[in-house]
Amino acid sequence: MFDLGRALARMSHLGKRGFYYFRAYGALATIRKFGHLIGSRHVADLLGYGVWTRFYGRLSTQDRKDIRAHIDTLGHRPLISVVMPVYNPPPQFLRRAIDSVINQLYPNWELCIADDASPDRQIPKILAEYVVKDPRIRLVRREANGRIAAATNTALSIAQGDFVAFMDHDDEISELALYMVAVEINQYPEADLIYSDEDKIDEQGRFCNPFFKPEWNVDQFYSQNFLNHLCVIRKQLVDEARGCRLGFEGSQDYDLILRLIERIPSDHIRHIPLVLYHWRWVPSSFSKLSLEVAIDAAQRALAEHFERRGQKIAISAQPSAKHHLRVHYPLPDPPPKVTAIIPTRDHCELLRQCIDGLLRATDYPDLEVIIVDNGSTDAVTLDYLAGLTDGRIKVLRYDRPFNYSAINNFAAAQATGAVIALLNNDIKMIHADWLGEMVAHALRPEVGAVGAMLYYPDGSIQHAGVVTGLGGVAGHIHQAQSRIDVGNYDFVNVVREVSCVTAACMVLRRDVFEEVGGLDADGLPVAFNDVDLCLRIRAKGYRIIWTPNAELYHLESASRGQDVIPEKIERFRREYGVMRERWGPRGLAADPYYSPNLSLDGCSGDLAFPPRVVLPWRHPGDAGHRRGDGIPVEPVT
Repeated sequence: MFDLGRALARMSHLGKRGFYYFRAYGALATIRKFGHLIGSRHVADLLGYGVWTRFYGRLSTQDRKDIRAHIDTLGHRPLISVVMPVYNPPPQFLRRAIDSVINQLYPNWELCIADDASPDRQIPKILAEYVVKDPRIRLVRREANGRIAAATNTALSIAQGDFVAFMDHDDEISELALYMVAVEINQYPEADLIYSDEDKIDEQGRFCNPFFKPEWNVDQFYSQNFLNHLCVIRKQLVDEARGCRLGFEGSQDYDLILRLIERIPSDHIRHIPLVLYHWRWVPSSFSKLSLEVAIDAAQRALAEHFERRGQKIAISAQPSAKHHLRVHYPLPDPPPKVTAIIPTRDHCELLRQCIDGLLRATDYPDLEVIIVDNGSTDAVTLDYLAGLTDGRIKVLRYDRPFNYSAINNFAAAQATGAVIALLNNDIKMIHADWLGEMVAHALRPEVGAVGAMLYYPDGSIQHAGVVTGLGGVAGHIHQAQSRIDVGNYDFVNVVREVSCVTAACMVLRRDVFEEVGGLDADGLPVAFNDVDLCLRIRAKGYRIIWTPNAELYHLESASRGQDVIPEKIERFRREYGVMRERWGPRGLAADPYYSPNLSLDGCSGDLAFPPRVVLPWRHPGDAGHRRGDGIPVEPVT
């Protein structure tokens, strides 16, 4: 029930806090601190991003001068063909779209427009006017309406550029968009596909709802087409693929890219972490067909992609986000044995819940459970351990000081399963298929480790992937937030590659665990050992996958208590220092799956003030807006 008195008291309290914070730190810092507490999340997001774009999304006169000077120094100035299918857009939006191309700071472009037989007589007149206005605009009018895939192909047929950029007829591109693409091509001549961040234009003409994207992440792409806008592709590859396929309207661009990534190396796909595309969200938009049609086309495109690769993969809608896709990787028949390793000490009620969940609420057929008792003294716990008679369970004693890494290494050496599941004793199962989902990913040869969606008892997020650089080393992104309130385009609801996952629930092949030498028992006995393990796995060339389709509760170290006593604080500082020295603060801060436009302060994924993007016209000698290839260098230990 709504409590008016309590609400007013809270508003008063926040108002006082906000006033004093404003006096001490100013308006910008106050918005950053308290913006998320505004009742409407949309209002808070809009306010925060509106302020952010004022600081970091606008070019000064000096910026434009420096960009033009930098363009003059580029060794290669490729012709970029902007491909625009047009069908009956509102005239004012069509003009703004075309003007945004004309206003590009980079001059070597052409705009290829295919009018898909627009019935509004104003549209041909406007297009003819612009053809006369700028000779770089090329126009063809289709005799009959063929829908977006056919119209896009018509526009492609008159494109003469080295690269093609796809643009909707009512959207806008930033004035530095094609300049940034040209810089990327100069810095990475092998680039075949380049994409940028994007935002939306609302009905009031304001920029909102930014999508700050990861570096190339094929698992996330299988769930959602995050490339979309701005997307620039080498023209030769588009021609060889014969453009868009009819019958995939609504997801014709997704289908095209799926066919292209079968032919180009992943390191030929580049990401520019700047908002270069503004997507106008209005009912009349040409490419926003019905969601159901688009999802159906995307499912068919993805299923055919796997068929062409010789893989029998089932595709469905993602349960937690129906407008995204879920890839069902099959388990072999029979599936491999999994050894679940559970360190524990006392707290029998937690351990019993975890074991019952494994043996009775998990449907995986071949399971071995190793419980490592690290000095339990509670009589109830000792009796419970002594009374475990299930043949799948082994109880090992580890009577040494607590060392999480050493305990798990000790158990892994005695595991008989081909797959290892590292589990905390305070894990509670939700759905029976969680382990099968994780093992299916772990058995993929390119995957090194798999993490799960973990919740606190109240249903808020405990683990949705680990971001390196948060808090100086690493942290759980969106910790303690509601799943439905997390922004940045539903990325907590799709399978995706991440830098690290927590060992509270981690599944990996035993050969991978042994290849990297297990957990670091000497340097990282308690903290960050899972982060270090994942980084070493990635340094070997494997991927770390996080899936929202394995859901569990995690009470988070309930049996160990909080690290607040001086000895534990000092130990944490030592391990923090080990990670900083081993992986380097710059390396940790360059998580390829977390945008440099988002903050490393806290775990909420707020906007970064300032962003960590190096702008090429300010640092012409630095390939700086790039953050590297995302693969850690193997540390010297």
